[in-house]
Amino acid sequence: MQAAAPSAGATAPKVNYKIGNDKLCKVTAKAGNKITGLLTRQGRAENGALRIAVVGGGCSGLQYKMDLVDGPANRDIMILSEGIRIVIDPKSALFVSGSVLDFSDDLQKGGFKVTNPNAQAHCSCGESFSA
Repeated sequence: MQAAAPSAGATAPKVNYKIGNDKLCKVTAKAGNKITGLLTRQGRAENGALRIAVVGGGCSGLQYKMDLVDGPANRDIMILSEGIRIVIDPKSALFVSGSVLDFSDDLQKGGFKVTNPNAQAHCSCGESFSA
């Protein structure tokens, strides 16, 4: 059994998203280099993006969730910072406005770190915050 080929006129559904600026979220050069490497390793270097979301959880009530994705989804805000496409849903954008994403390869406290001016409190482990 052979799968039917898509018709010549078939196109992917249009994604409606907004373009934002790096006042919403900035990426440092070090974080940008790390994200570029991760996107390349996954074969998403050309159109891939970093999704940043704020979800409930952690000691202080909110935590960041980051994923590599193929591009923006409907209603997302897309930002270009340090050559990296960042996509954020509108609800998460309320919590991350003005944030900076950095990367450290420190052995003990290494990884991606978000500096968020909206965070009113952080837990002692540094993995969650409250706003």
